[in-house]
Amino acid sequence: MADITTHGAAGPPITTKDAVLETGASVTQSFAPFKAICAHLNAFHVYASDPSRAVEANHYCTHLSADVRQCIIYDAPTNPARLIGVEYMVTPRVYEQLDDEERKLWHSHDYEVRSGMLIMPNPNVPNAVWECAETAEMREVIGLYGKTYHFWQVDRGDAIPLGRPELMMSFTKDEQVPWNKVKDRDQRFKIDTGRKKTARNDLKAVDIHKDADQCWKSD
Repeated sequence: MADITTHGAAGPPITTKDAVLETGASVTQSFAPFKAICAHLNAFHVYASDPSRAVEANHYCTHLSADVRQCIIYDAPTNPARLIGVEYMVTPRVYEQLDDEERKLWHSHDYEVRSGMLIMPNPNVPNAVWECAETAEMREVIGLYGKTYHFWQVDRGDAIPLGRPELMMSFTKDEQVPWNKVKDRDQRFKIDTGRKKTARNDLKAVDIHKDADQCWKSD
């Protein structure tokens, strides 16, 4: 491939013509599905095929119903950002109705929430104030199951999405986590994962279905 932009995508920067068209569209089109996005979540996903590989994921989520959420996933919270995947989240009630093989494609959020690793970045509000709202949202997320596919393996340095979609999972224990990546994330967002863990001490662990989180289970 020829050129690669500073953000890692193939090709030269966008042209003035492209920029003008984007500006006009943003003024005249509704973008209704995007305006329904109500939460920005940040966490780390691991490849189900290789749990030693972890990728930071910025989720922008919409509620479809009381039982179903959907999120588009970017590699960064600023523009330009690469859209790298999607995640669907469902309540235990929905998850338990799935067949055995389907349930194995989903992951839990209990550890992500209680460890403080799953965050809702908000640089516009002081951390001490925002953590109350964030913790309230975590009470809702902690019991959900997620099904995630990444299309762009940015951790390999791919300049475009290559290969088949990769099923992704989440961390379930401290020893699985690349803490250097978490530290780097915390510094960029000016937050403290350990403090968030403490703030969530009253969140009770949920019972996780045996079929979830399959990448961490031996055959």
